[in-house]
Amino acid sequence: MYADAKAGGKFTVCRRLLPLMIALIQRVLTASVRVEGRVIGAIDAGVLALIGVVAEDDASSTERLLQRVLDYRIFPDDAGRMNRSLRDTGGGLLLVPQFTLAADTRRGNRAGFSTAAPPAQAAALFGELLALARGAHHPVEAGQFGAHMQVALINDGPVTFWLESASGAAAPAAPVAAPAPTGRTML
Repeated sequence: MYADAKAGGKFTVCRRLLPLMIALIQRVLTASVRVEGRVIGAIDAGVLALIGVVAEDDASSTERLLQRVLDYRIFPDDAGRMNRSLRDTGGGLLLVPQFTLAADTRRGNRAGFSTAAPPAQAAALFGELLALARGAHHPVEAGQFGAHMQVALINDGPVTFWLESASGAAAPAAPVAAPAPTGRTML
């Protein structure tokens, strides 16, 4: 967290960007997900997206994240540059819920899950993301929320990106009165 000093001994604390809904996307040649030994979702060439939901997420998070997943340019064009999106290629999309992506791993040797959305909220938002994806793209397959899953994939590249639904703008917190040095101070 950073504080920017202002005149009169007051400064504004800018909160860190919240990592809203998360997608760890991987360009794959093939991917599948199993529950209790049975394949419940599989795609050929396309994108495997592991989805993490945090407590601050809402419906707008699902819409923004889906747009980013479908439009993120991770496929090669004729010159070999990553200039084509999943929407451009028409490849498959496999969405897999993974609450561990929302973990707080900043300290210690064990993840904390206070930042993750409660199960009911996460299940509802994952379901909404899946419904939106099925309405916007084909083919779309999915893992099962809350199930113990086995995910198999052949990563193409490898190409893997961490996407967040956040727009990138953080609203500053209210001004705080404190004697702070001028300039940028690490808190």
